[in-house]
Amino acid sequence: MSNKLLLIVDPQIDFICGSLPVPGAEKKMVALAEYVRDKGRDYAMIVVTCDAHPPLHCSFKENGGEWPLHCVVASKGAAIWAPIIESLLEIPTDLTILHKGTDHTKEEYSIFQSEEGAKSMKGIIENLEIDSVDICGLAGDVCVANTLADLRSSYPSIPVRVMKEFTAYLS
Repeated sequence: MSNKLLLIVDPQIDFICGSLPVPGAEKKMVALAEYVRDKGRDYAMIVVTCDAHPPLHCSFKENGGEWPLHCVVASKGAAIWAPIIESLLEIPTDLTILHKGTDHTKEEYSIFQSEEGAKSMKGIIENLEIDSVDICGLAGDVCVANTLADLRSSYPSIPVRVMKEFTAYLS
C-alpha cells in the first residue's frame, strides 16, 4: 500500500467563485477533481484543509485585516467546491478535512499554524508512516506556500511535490 499523502489546500467556494476568487481557480479545481477520480486511490490518505473563520475574524478588512469577508464558518462560501467533494466521495481512499483560521484573533495561512491542525497532521503522518506528500490547492502564493513551508520545516525528511497543475495563485 502507498504511503503517499495528498494535501489539498482550501478548495472552497469563496476562493473559486465567491468573495475572494483566485484567478484560474475553477479550471485548476476541475482538473484536480478529475485527477482525484483517476489517481486518488494511489494515496494512503487525502487531507483537505479549509478556512473556517468566525464572522469577526482579524483577517477581514472590516476588522482591520487585508482580506474581504470570506469562508465564514457554516456559510456557502466556506463549503468545499462541489466537484472536488464529489470526486473525493467517489473513491475509497481515507479522507480527512481539517479547519484553520477558527480563532478570530489569529491568522492561520497554514494548517500547521493551527494547534489542532498541526496535531492532526502529526498523527496522520506518523500513524500512516507517510513517506511523501503531494500538495496543491488555492492561493498558491499564500495558503499553499505557507503550508508547504511549515510542512518542510516540520518534516524535512519527507519529500514534498507541489502539483502546480492543480494550484492557482492570487498574483
